[in-house]
Amino acid sequence: MRRFTALFAILALLTLTSVAMPFQADLAELGIAKSKPASGPFVEVDGKFLVPYKLVIPGTLVEVEMIPVPGGVFEMGSDKEDEAPKVKVKVAPMWVAKTETTWREYLVYMNMYEAFNKLATKGKRLVTDETEVDAVTAPTALYEPTFTYEYGQDPDLPAVTMTQYAAKQYTKWLSKLTGHQYRLPTEAEWEFACRAGSAGVYSFGDDEAALGDYAWFADNAEEKPHKVAEKKPNAFGLFDMHGNVMEWTISGYTEDGYAEIAAKPQPVESVDSVTWPKKVDGRTLRGGSWQDFAPECRSAARLSSGDEDDWKAEDPNVPLSPWWYTNDPTRGVGFRMFRSYQPLGPEVMKKFWEIDHDFIRDDVADRLRTGRGIRSVVDAKLPSDIESSK
Repeated sequence: MRRFTALFAILALLTLTSVAMPFQADLAELGIAKSKPASGPFVEVDGKFLVPYKLVIPGTLVEVEMIPVPGGVFEMGSDKEDEAPKVKVKVAPMWVAKTETTWREYLVYMNMYEAFNKLATKGKRLVTDETEVDAVTAPTALYEPTFTYEYGQDPDLPAVTMTQYAAKQYTKWLSKLTGHQYRLPTEAEWEFACRAGSAGVYSFGDDEAALGDYAWFADNAEEKPHKVAEKKPNAFGLFDMHGNVMEWTISGYTEDGYAEIAAKPQPVESVDSVTWPKKVDGRTLRGGSWQDFAPECRSAARLSSGDEDDWKAEDPNVPLSPWWYTNDPTRGVGFRMFRSYQPLGPEVMKKFWEIDHDFIRDDVADRLRTGRGIRSVVDAKLPSDIESSK
């Protein structure tokens, strides 16, 4: 138990504290330069320059580093059955998180459960019909932390075992705090970012023997996840796109590959290429994990989230938790944040952030009804309200 006490002591030092915050420029201008940078990566768009930036999660000392990625048309897929036929997709300029979301970042969101409850007892930030658009549901605690944290609790380890819905709500929470649109990627955006201009089997080419230079996977990971950014990045400067943990996309998994996309005029816009999920299970993950062998870590490899009951077999909750998985391979499941240069419309963003199936809706509603969940209105003033409620 002392291991987990230490973990949350670290969280307390990082989360929504009154200590002096590092200087941060206007959030709206983060990642945009008016003149061409003298060095470092950049993407020129509309006479401006997208540049790397470090987002300090408001109210904390926690930083998320975002990397600019150019737009372009590329060929998604391979000749493998569920990755075929190859289709041309147009991807818009964006920023992509330099690494997979770490525990340092995700634990701030986990701590919102207690923070939202304190605010609610004071009658603050209650959700109404008018404020529903800004409402975020805080995740309840892990049922069995010894499963999730068996391989350590280092803040630089990738966060794992969260459901796709939990990852979606994390991105909504951070978006409402900052005024940016953070979200999970479409499959096309993920593969475009992974390939980094390459057309081979991996982002670095076709030589499987070189995978160990870029990825933690079954052959070299020693049966455990590793800290982010310990291997080589791809050409865009993104780490762990192959291996370590597989990453959620927003898309539903399709056994017949991209037949539906291929029927549309090419190239297809990235958002128009999404197969929006219609089932609770069978959602698409990309990149492979420390548990997977080289073929599952390819740039085009698609993995289905599988059966929810199998991934939650040890969960004693009735109904099962909408937030967490309790069985492997979910310690190899994480996510990475994306942000479009041009914001998407509100109806599209609802699909990226909100509940998309009645089973999930019922599970969340049950927790709210029985006091095992809490919702709150999130905006830029949340950190100061949390501080004043202590």
